[in-house]
Amino acid sequence: MAVSQELVAGMGLTTTKAPYIEQAVANGEMYIEQPYELYSAQNHDTWQRLYARMQELWQRHANRRFLDGLDTLCFEATRVPKLEDVNRFMAPRTGFRAKAVSGFVPAFNFFDCLSRREFPTTITIRDGGSLDYLPEPDIFHDIAGHVPMHTDPAFAETLVRFGACAHLAADMVRGMSDRAEQRRRLSSIQNALQRYFWFTVEFGLMRGRTRDEITVYGSGLLSSYGEIVHSVSSDSVQRYPLQLEWVINQHFEIDHYQPLLFIVDDFEQLYDQVGQLEAWMKSGKLDNVTPGWRDMSEADVESFLTASLA
Repeated sequence: MAVSQELVAGMGLTTTKAPYIEQAVANGEMYIEQPYELYSAQNHDTWQRLYARMQELWQRHANRRFLDGLDTLCFEATRVPKLEDVNRFMAPRTGFRAKAVSGFVPAFNFFDCLSRREFPTTITIRDGGSLDYLPEPDIFHDIAGHVPMHTDPAFAETLVRFGACAHLAADMVRGMSDRAEQRRRLSSIQNALQRYFWFTVEFGLMRGRTRDEITVYGSGLLSSYGEIVHSVSSDSVQRYPLQLEWVINQHFEIDHYQPLLFIVDDFEQLYDQVGQLEAWMKSGKLDNVTPGWRDMSEADVESFLTASLA
């Protein structure tokens, strides 16, 4: 997108306060450029403070493959990363690339990006006056929380396989003549996929070097100063080995620390579980999962199917 003349260098790309993003949304542009010159000194300061305070917690609680990913990506600790630099280090490892977006990405488009080794990435950064408050994902969550994992081949292949599930879901319901049943079935499948992503990619725990050691690989935990410690040490958190049927039928809420988390042994197990999801989808086992807080409307279904044909 061409930056308008009234958008000047250093004016800021602060979450919910960025004219560049407002203009992109008004223009209907989902995929955008990262206008790096628009980041303000305050934006860079916020990144520096967020990055600095996570160092000790990552060393104590993050899984080894995440730490290896940080080393691979060579983040600059004092400035918001340039996506082109991130991709220069990441793409040779797994083929994944961070892809700048203007905000919310509809379900099919998000899955499709993963299947093509692209990760939709927010380019704004939270307000430095409230480092812990996150009204929506920002570049620290996406780049510091998610992207280091994308340098790991096993995790990258899991994301690609998971993203392809959206194409399978669309193919399975596209020819149905009963619109109500089509909507119900696709909603059920999407609930299952969304919950799997939430309890693994966003809020997953992993065994450490011993069975008793718990490490963190979920990006929602790795990008949260408070929740990363809470996830591994709080007595109020229930932690269980990953159980696929439980996960896909489990509600979650986004506005407080998570009270229920699941543990995997390694990313190879995670990859195998996506294969189980595929098998269950084909057999119809994902057609009747517990309803969610926002099941798909007819417009959602139409958008999903239309996007799958684009």
